[in-house]
Amino acid sequence: MDKVIHAIQDDYADDYSWCYGCGRLNKQGLQLRTGWNRDKTVTIYTPHEEHKAIPGFVYGGVIASLVDCHGTGSAALALHRKNGHEPGDEVEPPRFVTASLHVDYLKPTPQGVPLKAIGTIEEIHPKKWKVVTEVFANDICVVKGEVIAVVMPKSFIQQ
Repeated sequence: MDKVIHAIQDDYADDYSWCYGCGRLNKQGLQLRTGWNRDKTVTIYTPHEEHKAIPGFVYGGVIASLVDCHGTGSAALALHRKNGHEPGDEVEPPRFVTASLHVDYLKPTPQGVPLKAIGTIEEIHPKKWKVVTEVFANDICVVKGEVIAVVMPKSFIQQ
């Protein structure tokens, strides 16, 4: 299983690091981390026992959060790279929010195994990106999703 060494979320400003899914400062959150694996993006997460739907299977909302945050993190990685930077460059990366989230549950997702989200990124517009994500459990694709991510509007910034 690949391991994300330096994730884009590691470089987000503290003000934008509170997301339930990927916020590194949200100790009750999932703390998802997204990085590059060649030309694809990857997030690896093992759901906790409290993330079950029924015994033995993961709650779909947690999986949707994985697809969601993987999508926005992937878009941030792509635009950061387009701007000439990589995670860890000590340049604050762009921050994205979700404009659209679509999730198809293909198979029940087993509890107790790492989930691996792999993203393929397509630029739609300089401020709008599409990320298609496949989520694997035990090398079986259990979910396919799509996120349309947009650069976070300045109106989200608290003064």
